[in-house]
Amino acid sequence: MQEKTCLECGTKIFGRIDKKFCSDQCRNSYNNKLNSDGTNYIRNINNILRKNRRILMSLNPNGKSKTHRSKLAEKGFDFNYFTNTYTTKAGAIYYFCYEYGYLPIDNDFFALVKKQEYVD
Repeated sequence: MQEKTCLECGTKIFGRIDKKFCSDQCRNSYNNKLNSDGTNYIRNINNILRKNRRILMSLNPNGKSKTHRSKLAEKGFDFNYFTNTYTTKAGAIYYFCYEYGYLPIDNDFFALVKKQEYVD
């Protein structure tokens, strides 16, 4: 029978035959290293989406309003990130950050909306 060693620290493993780590600490450390690049990327995008949502929420306290592009940009809104889109029958495209959305309208203005039935 071959001796098994911990995938993280290399120490000899005792116990179950399918055991890969000598402790929970080594298991967590190994998995954190394995996922760190992807986790940072996802964390950064989620932070942008949450910030966009907070900005839309602050400018739209009553569920429907209108604002100018400069007001969104001034608060740090990033137009490259949104969670989903909704296209109306007329072809208008609403961009959503979770339940808060915006529709580009004339002269760099945006109609802001809150989707009430977002989650069933």
